[in-house]
Amino acid sequence: MIQGYLKILRRKNFVFLWISQIIAQFGDRLTQMALIGLVYKLNPGSSLGLAKMFSLAIIPVFLISPISGVYVDRWDKRKTMYASDFLRSLCIFLVPIAVSKFHSIPLVYFLIFLSFCVGRFFIPAKMAVIPSLVEKESFFMANSLVSVTATIAAVLGFGFGGMIVEKWGVEQAFFINAITFLVSGILISMMRMQEKAKFDPKDILELGKDAIVKVKNSFIFEVREGLKYIFSSKETRYAAKVQFILFALIGSLYTVFIVFIQQTLSTGTFALGWLAVGSGAGLFIGSLFYGRIGSNISIQKTINLSLFSSSLYLITFVSLLKFYPYKLFAFISCFILGLIASPVVIAVNTLIHNESENKFWGRIFSSLEIIIHIAFIIFMFIASYLAEKFSPFTIIIAVGIITMILSYIFLREKPDA
Repeated sequence: MIQGYLKILRRKNFVFLWISQIIAQFGDRLTQMALIGLVYKLNPGSSLGLAKMFSLAIIPVFLISPISGVYVDRWDKRKTMYASDFLRSLCIFLVPIAVSKFHSIPLVYFLIFLSFCVGRFFIPAKMAVIPSLVEKESFFMANSLVSVTATIAAVLGFGFGGMIVEKWGVEQAFFINAITFLVSGILISMMRMQEKAKFDPKDILELGKDAIVKVKNSFIFEVREGLKYIFSSKETRYAAKVQFILFALIGSLYTVFIVFIQQTLSTGTFALGWLAVGSGAGLFIGSLFYGRIGSNISIQKTINLSLFSSSLYLITFVSLLKFYPYKLFAFISCFILGLIASPVVIAVNTLIHNESENKFWGRIFSSLEIIIHIAFIIFMFIASYLAEKFSPFTIIIAVGIITMILSYIFLREKPDA
């Protein structure tokens, strides 16, 4: 296996892309920590403020992703990637200037939104270019190497990102973040590839009009077909139900938990970053462990047990932390929470793979992608609004109790019932 990795690392173009992605993934997480720090600076303790900021990263998934692939197929993929990185670098660089010089929050929102929109072009371009960098028999190892190292860089990005924001300030964090995208773009520009595609300014309007019509029709058709297939099967209907509840839970807790930690541990981003590292490590180790033993356990029992025990542990964890606010205890608890929760997503995806035909997987998973993003953003705003009226602690406990009840009663039902 090591020889296989060494073989693809001898390819200079792949190495440039690989290193650039390690840097960019670190930068992505640094962006998130800088945004948390910015909201904490401008409007401390506001769950709703965080929800508004994070929604700027989610909305482009609905607006840009359906049409970005159409452009990527027409344009030079290497140029698309480094142009995307350079534009993101510029947007992020201008954020602290918009705050300190112009004191314009709407301009900050626009720059953040624009950077995430541009990023939606990078992702399909990267996935489309990898097959041209390595031999066909190395596709799996190339994707595995990019995925694993990017995940490690992302997890570390949370930890060191929180440290950078806390120690050096939000403005410096954004400037460093801009440098990571700039370096990533430079590395990608150093790749030497032969592509016939050329950028034509006319493509932006002409291809855009055609793309919107085609994608609108195909998007509606594919989603309709995917949803129809999901709800025609009791097993996949059960899986979709679990996915919706899971991401509604994550959305409900996302901003509220951040504010709770900030208030309880008296921290802006430092502790948050390392708690994210702890939960990420727990998810990673838990996924590896479940991958070893998961085939011997009922998928539905796994989902029920994981959701119920995660909710119970969450309630216990935040209750103890409220009265005993120790950072080490919080870190260990987040690690354990990641371990307990890790089997859910794997189990749900496995259930879909087991109970559906592979020719429908694209439509099923694209439809589920829409379902989970809708659940996430709706419940994120609902929980954030309620947290402004009550308290983050109250909302976390309420969400935990509701999830325990659902996992015990609603999710306990058999898929074929």
